[in-house]
Amino acid sequence: MRAAFLLPALLVAAPAAAQTFPKFTGLVVDQANVIDDTAEAALRQRLEALQRDTKRQFVVATIPTTDGYDKADYGNRLARAWGIGLKGADNGVLLWVAPGNPPGERGPRIEVGYGLEPVLTDALSSVIINTEMMPRLERKDVSGAMVAGADAVIAQLRQPDDLARDKVAKAEAEFDRQHGGAAAGQRSGGSGASFIIWALILGFVLLTLFRRGGGGGGGGGGRRYRRRGGGPIVIWGPGLGGGWGGGSSGWGGGGSDWGSSGGGGWGGGGFTGGGGGSFGGGGASGSW
Repeated sequence: MRAAFLLPALLVAAPAAAQTFPKFTGLVVDQANVIDDTAEAALRQRLEALQRDTKRQFVVATIPTTDGYDKADYGNRLARAWGIGLKGADNGVLLWVAPGNPPGERGPRIEVGYGLEPVLTDALSSVIINTEMMPRLERKDVSGAMVAGADAVIAQLRQPDDLARDKVAKAEAEFDRQHGGAAAGQRSGGSGASFIIWALILGFVLLTLFRRGGGGGGGGGGRRYRRRGGGPIVIWGPGLGGGWGGGSSGWGGGGSDWGSSGGGGWGGGGFTGGGGGSFGGGGASGSW
Protein backbone atom coordinates (compact mmCIF):
# COMPACT_ATOMS: atom_id res chain seq x y z
CA MET A 1 0.00 0.00 0.00
CA ARG A 2 2.80 2.39 0.92
CA ALA A 3 4.50 1.69 -2.41
CA ALA A 4 1.31 2.68 -4.22
CA PHE A 5 1.41 6.09 -2.55
CA LEU A 6 5.15 6.57 -3.06
CA LEU A 7 5.18 5.77 -6.79
CA PRO A 8 3.37 8.94 -7.96
CA ALA A 9 5.61 11.08 -5.75
CA LEU A 10 8.72 9.46 -7.19
CA LEU A 11 7.46 9.97 -10.74
CA VAL A 12 6.93 13.68 -10.04
CA ALA A 13 10.26 14.09 -8.27
CA ALA A 14 12.31 12.34 -10.95
CA PRO A 15 12.22 15.16 -13.56
CA ALA A 16 13.07 17.77 -10.90
CA ALA A 17 16.00 15.69 -9.68
CA ALA A 18 17.24 15.27 -13.25
CA GLN A 19 17.11 19.00 -14.00
CA THR A 20 20.54 20.38 -14.82
CA PHE A 21 21.74 23.92 -15.39
CA PRO A 22 24.57 25.44 -17.39
CA LYS A 23 27.80 26.11 -15.53
CA PHE A 24 28.13 29.60 -14.06
CA THR A 25 31.13 30.97 -15.97
CA GLY A 26 30.86 34.70 -15.33
CA LEU A 27 28.51 37.66 -15.29
CA VAL A 28 27.58 36.99 -18.92
CA VAL A 29 26.73 33.36 -19.74
CA ASP A 30 25.91 33.27 -23.46
CA GLN A 31 25.24 29.55 -23.87
CA ALA A 32 22.91 30.15 -26.81
CA ASN A 33 25.64 32.18 -28.56
CA VAL A 34 23.33 35.03 -29.56
CA ILE A 35 25.12 38.05 -28.07
CA ASP A 36 27.61 39.84 -30.30
CA ASP A 37 31.18 39.26 -29.08
CA THR A 38 32.07 42.94 -28.88
CA ALA A 39 28.81 43.79 -27.13
CA GLU A 40 29.31 40.89 -24.72
CA ALA A 41 32.79 42.04 -23.72
CA ALA A 42 31.58 45.60 -23.11
CA LEU A 43 28.54 44.38 -21.16
CA ARG A 44 30.71 42.17 -18.97
CA GLN A 45 32.83 45.19 -18.05
CA ARG A 46 29.73 47.18 -17.06
CA LEU A 47 28.46 44.30 -14.94
CA GLU A 48 31.82 43.93 -13.21
CA ALA A 49 31.90 47.67 -12.52
CA LEU A 50 28.38 47.49 -11.07
CA GLN A 51 29.44 44.74 -8.69
CA ARG A 52 32.58 46.60 -7.64
CA ASP A 53 30.73 49.86 -7.03
CA THR A 54 27.47 48.67 -5.44
CA LYS A 55 28.26 45.11 -4.28
CA ARG A 56 25.12 44.01 -6.13
CA GLN A 57 25.52 41.09 -8.54
CA PHE A 58 23.72 41.10 -11.88
CA VAL A 59 24.07 38.17 -14.29
CA VAL A 60 22.93 38.10 -17.93
CA ALA A 61 22.37 34.67 -19.49
CA THR A 62 21.12 33.06 -22.66
CA ILE A 63 20.02 29.42 -22.38
CA PRO A 64 19.47 27.34 -25.53
CA THR A 65 16.32 25.74 -24.07
CA THR A 66 14.69 25.04 -20.71
CA ASP A 67 13.98 21.45 -21.84
CA GLY A 68 10.24 21.78 -21.33
CA TYR A 69 10.40 23.32 -17.87
CA ASP A 70 8.18 26.30 -17.09
CA LYS A 71 10.23 29.44 -17.68
CA ALA A 72 9.30 31.09 -14.36
CA ASP A 73 10.22 28.02 -12.34
CA TYR A 74 13.37 27.42 -14.39
CA GLY A 75 14.66 30.95 -13.94
CA ASN A 76 14.05 30.93 -10.20
CA ARG A 77 15.86 27.60 -9.83
CA LEU A 78 18.71 28.75 -12.06
CA ALA A 79 19.30 31.90 -10.00
CA ARG A 80 19.36 29.86 -6.80
CA ALA A 81 21.59 27.16 -8.31
CA TRP A 82 24.14 29.78 -9.35
CA GLY A 83 23.96 31.49 -5.94
CA ILE A 84 23.66 34.95 -7.50
CA GLY A 85 24.11 37.74 -4.97
CA LEU A 86 25.69 37.85 -1.54
CA LYS A 87 24.45 35.48 1.13
CA GLY A 88 22.61 37.46 3.78
CA ALA A 89 22.05 40.39 1.42
CA ASP A 90 20.22 38.44 -1.34
CA ASN A 91 21.18 41.23 -3.71
CA GLY A 92 21.31 39.33 -6.99
CA VAL A 93 19.51 39.80 -10.31
CA LEU A 94 19.33 37.48 -13.31
CA LEU A 95 18.23 38.51 -16.80
CA TRP A 96 17.88 35.59 -19.16
CA VAL A 97 16.27 34.34 -22.36
CA ALA A 98 15.89 30.90 -23.97
CA PRO A 99 15.88 31.35 -27.78
CA GLY A 100 15.38 27.62 -28.42
CA ASN A 101 12.08 27.43 -26.54
CA PRO A 102 8.73 27.49 -28.41
CA PRO A 103 7.39 30.97 -29.28
CA GLY A 104 5.84 32.61 -26.25
CA GLU A 105 7.99 30.56 -23.88
CA ARG A 106 11.39 32.05 -24.67
CA GLY A 107 11.18 34.88 -22.16
CA PRO A 108 12.89 37.20 -21.51
CA ARG A 109 12.72 37.01 -17.72
CA ILE A 110 14.14 39.10 -14.90
CA GLU A 111 14.64 37.25 -11.60
CA VAL A 112 15.13 39.47 -8.55
CA GLY A 113 16.62 38.50 -5.19
CA TYR A 114 14.68 39.27 -2.03
CA GLY A 115 17.04 42.05 -1.04
CA LEU A 116 16.48 44.00 -4.26
CA GLU A 117 12.73 43.56 -4.70
CA PRO A 118 11.96 47.05 -3.33
CA VAL A 119 14.49 48.53 -5.79
CA LEU A 120 13.68 46.45 -8.88
CA THR A 121 9.97 45.74 -8.55
CA ASP A 122 7.81 43.50 -10.72
CA ALA A 123 6.26 46.59 -12.33
CA LEU A 124 9.59 48.16 -13.23
CA SER A 125 10.94 44.83 -14.50
CA SER A 126 7.88 44.52 -16.73
CA VAL A 127 8.35 48.04 -18.11
CA ILE A 128 12.01 47.31 -18.89
CA ILE A 129 11.11 44.10 -20.72
CA ASN A 130 8.25 45.60 -22.70
CA THR A 131 9.91 48.89 -23.65
CA GLU A 132 13.59 48.00 -23.99
CA MET A 133 13.58 44.35 -25.00
CA MET A 134 10.40 43.16 -26.71
CA PRO A 135 10.55 45.59 -29.67
CA ARG A 136 14.10 44.44 -30.42
CA LEU A 137 13.24 40.77 -29.98
CA GLU A 138 10.36 41.16 -32.42
CA ARG A 139 12.94 42.44 -34.92
CA LYS A 140 15.05 39.34 -34.12
CA ASP A 141 17.76 41.50 -32.55
CA VAL A 142 18.41 39.22 -29.57
CA SER A 143 21.83 40.68 -28.87
CA GLY A 144 20.53 44.24 -28.86
CA ALA A 145 17.59 43.26 -26.65
CA MET A 146 19.79 41.64 -24.02
CA VAL A 147 22.17 44.62 -23.92
CA ALA A 148 19.35 47.18 -23.78
CA GLY A 149 17.54 45.30 -21.02
CA ALA A 150 20.75 44.82 -19.06
CA ASP A 151 21.67 48.50 -19.33
CA ALA A 152 18.24 49.53 -18.02
CA VAL A 153 18.63 47.22 -15.02
CA ILE A 154 22.18 48.46 -14.38
CA ALA A 155 20.97 52.07 -14.43
CA GLN A 156 18.30 51.28 -11.84
CA LEU A 157 20.67 49.37 -9.57
CA ARG A 158 23.07 52.32 -9.63
CA GLN A 159 20.42 54.88 -8.66
CA PRO A 160 20.54 56.44 -5.19
CA ASP A 161 17.62 55.15 -3.15
CA ASP A 162 15.45 58.26 -3.46
CA LEU A 163 15.79 58.37 -7.25
CA ALA A 164 15.27 54.61 -7.51
CA ARG A 165 12.11 54.91 -5.42
CA ASP A 166 10.83 57.68 -7.70
CA LYS A 167 11.49 55.56 -10.78
CA VAL A 168 9.63 52.64 -9.20
CA ALA A 169 6.60 54.87 -8.57
CA LYS A 170 6.61 56.04 -12.20
CA ALA A 171 6.97 52.45 -13.42
CA GLU A 172 3.99 51.36 -11.33
CA ALA A 173 1.90 54.21 -12.76
CA GLU A 174 2.90 53.16 -16.28
CA PHE A 175 2.12 49.52 -15.49
CA ASP A 176 -1.33 50.50 -14.20
CA ARG A 177 -1.94 52.66 -17.28
CA GLN A 178 -1.08 49.78 -19.61
CA HIS A 179 -3.39 47.46 -17.69
CA GLY A 180 -6.35 49.82 -17.53
CA GLY A 181 -5.81 50.84 -13.93
CA ALA A 182 -7.09 47.49 -12.68
CA ALA A 183 -3.98 46.81 -10.66
CA ALA A 184 -4.17 50.20 -8.95
CA GLY A 185 -7.81 49.65 -8.04
CA GLN A 186 -7.04 46.25 -6.61
CA ARG A 187 -4.21 47.61 -4.52
CA SER A 188 -6.27 50.52 -3.22
CA GLY A 189 -9.36 48.45 -2.48
CA GLY A 190 -7.33 45.66 -0.94
CA SER A 191 -5.60 48.09 1.41
CA GLY A 192 -8.89 49.52 2.72
CA ALA A 193 -10.47 46.13 3.16
CA SER A 194 -7.36 44.85 4.88
CA PHE A 195 -7.43 47.74 7.37
CA ILE A 196 -11.08 47.07 8.26
CA ILE A 197 -10.49 43.34 8.71
CA TRP A 198 -7.46 43.88 10.94
CA ALA A 199 -9.32 46.51 12.98
CA LEU A 200 -12.17 44.06 13.61
CA ILE A 201 -9.77 41.27 14.57
CA LEU A 202 -7.82 43.56 16.87
CA GLY A 203 -11.00 44.80 18.54
CA PHE A 204 -12.24 41.26 19.10
CA VAL A 205 -8.94 40.12 20.61
CA LEU A 206 -8.69 43.18 22.86
CA LEU A 207 -12.24 42.70 24.07
CA THR A 208 -11.55 39.04 24.85
CA LEU A 209 -8.33 39.83 26.68
CA PHE A 210 -9.83 42.60 28.79
CA ARG A 211 -12.70 40.34 29.78
CA ARG A 212 -10.15 37.78 30.97
CA GLY A 213 -8.12 40.43 32.78
CA GLY A 214 -5.13 40.09 30.44
CA GLY A 215 -2.60 42.90 30.07
CA GLY A 216 -0.98 44.37 26.98
CA GLY A 217 2.60 45.08 26.07
CA GLY A 218 4.28 46.78 23.17
CA GLY A 219 6.96 45.34 20.99
CA GLY A 220 8.57 45.04 17.59
CA GLY A 221 6.51 45.66 14.50
CA GLY A 222 3.16 44.47 15.87
CA ARG A 223 1.18 44.58 19.06
CA ARG A 224 1.97 41.87 21.52
CA TYR A 225 -0.44 40.48 24.11
CA ARG A 226 -0.08 37.71 26.63
CA ARG A 227 -2.83 35.37 27.69
CA ARG A 228 -2.96 33.92 31.15
CA GLY A 229 -1.35 30.51 31.09
CA GLY A 230 -0.27 30.79 27.49
CA GLY A 231 2.28 32.24 25.10
CA PRO A 232 2.16 35.67 23.53
CA ILE A 233 -0.30 36.62 20.82
CA VAL A 234 1.29 38.73 18.09
CA ILE A 235 -1.00 40.71 15.83
CA TRP A 236 0.49 42.12 12.65
CA GLY A 237 -1.29 45.08 11.19
CA PRO A 238 -1.56 46.00 7.50
CA GLY A 239 1.27 47.69 5.68
CA LEU A 240 4.04 45.66 7.30
CA GLY A 241 4.79 43.47 4.29
CA GLY A 242 6.41 44.20 0.96
CA GLY A 243 5.32 46.55 -1.79
CA TRP A 244 4.17 46.07 -5.37
CA GLY A 245 6.83 43.51 -6.18
CA GLY A 246 6.09 41.31 -3.17
CA GLY A 247 9.47 42.15 -1.72
CA SER A 248 10.71 43.02 1.71
CA SER A 249 9.98 46.44 3.16
CA GLY A 250 12.63 49.10 3.36
CA TRP A 251 15.47 50.20 1.14
CA GLY A 252 19.18 49.67 1.06
CA GLY A 253 21.64 52.14 2.47
CA GLY A 254 22.72 54.40 -0.35
CA GLY A 255 22.77 51.71 -3.02
CA SER A 256 25.39 49.51 -1.39
CA ASP A 257 24.39 46.21 0.20
CA TRP A 258 27.77 45.24 1.62
CA GLY A 259 30.89 46.69 3.15
CA SER A 260 33.78 48.33 1.37
CA SER A 261 35.46 46.28 -1.29
CA GLY A 262 38.77 44.54 -0.86
CA GLY A 263 41.54 43.93 -3.32
CA GLY A 264 40.55 40.52 -4.68
CA GLY A 265 37.24 39.92 -2.91
CA TRP A 266 33.63 40.51 -3.89
CA GLY A 267 34.18 44.12 -4.89
CA GLY A 268 37.62 43.62 -6.36
CA GLY A 269 37.19 40.94 -8.99
CA GLY A 270 35.49 38.05 -7.21
CA PHE A 271 33.02 37.36 -9.99
CA THR A 272 31.65 34.03 -8.85
CA GLY A 273 28.29 33.34 -7.25
CA GLY A 274 28.16 34.86 -3.79
CA GLY A 275 25.99 32.17 -2.24
CA GLY A 276 22.96 34.48 -2.05
CA GLY A 277 20.48 32.63 -4.17
CA SER A 278 17.35 33.66 -2.22
CA PHE A 279 14.88 34.38 -5.00
CA GLY A 280 11.18 34.36 -4.20
CA GLY A 281 9.68 34.70 -7.65
CA GLY A 282 10.00 38.49 -7.89
CA GLY A 283 10.56 39.94 -11.34
CA ALA A 284 8.72 39.76 -14.65
CA SER A 285 8.72 38.02 -18.01
CA GLY A 286 7.90 38.64 -21.63
CA SER A 287 6.28 36.35 -24.20
CA TRP A 288 8.68 36.38 -27.10
